[in-house]
Amino acid sequence: MLSEKLNLLLADDDPDDCLLFKEAIEELPLSVHLTTVHNGEQLMQRLTKKQNKLPDILFLDLNMPRINGFACLSKIKRNEKLQQLPVIIFSTSYDPYMVKLVYKDAAHYYIRKPAEFWKLKKVIYEALTLIRQSTVSLPQKENFVLTGD
Repeated sequence: MLSEKLNLLLADDDPDDCLLFKEAIEELPLSVHLTTVHNGEQLMQRLTKKQNKLPDILFLDLNMPRINGFACLSKIKRNEKLQQLPVIIFSTSYDPYMVKLVYKDAAHYYIRKPAEFWKLKKVIYEALTLIRQSTVSLPQKENFVLTGD
């Protein structure tokens, strides 16, 4: 199921969170190539550059400089070339209103960054498994937020 190499793109401006994410996926039983960008402007340039291959999955932080995650998600889902890209919101904040907004804007899942490393690994693996099993359909609202519990 997760045997082929996954190309992941992480858009997050926090270097510590990027390092933890990288360490977590290195401990998972799957083959991953991770690319990281640190602001929304870099993300959109990377995604819209013709010669760049799209990632299999994008993990998107909401609170980034230059262009925030909300604006990036909106641009992605309104771009014909990008709208099928699975986007998993990966944020430290959890505000029900924000969750509702990104759900309506067609994000695939919402992960609140867990404090425990084991939970981080578990929730990333859960998200990757769910994305790979789905047929590009979005989850029901009650299954949108992944917690790693």
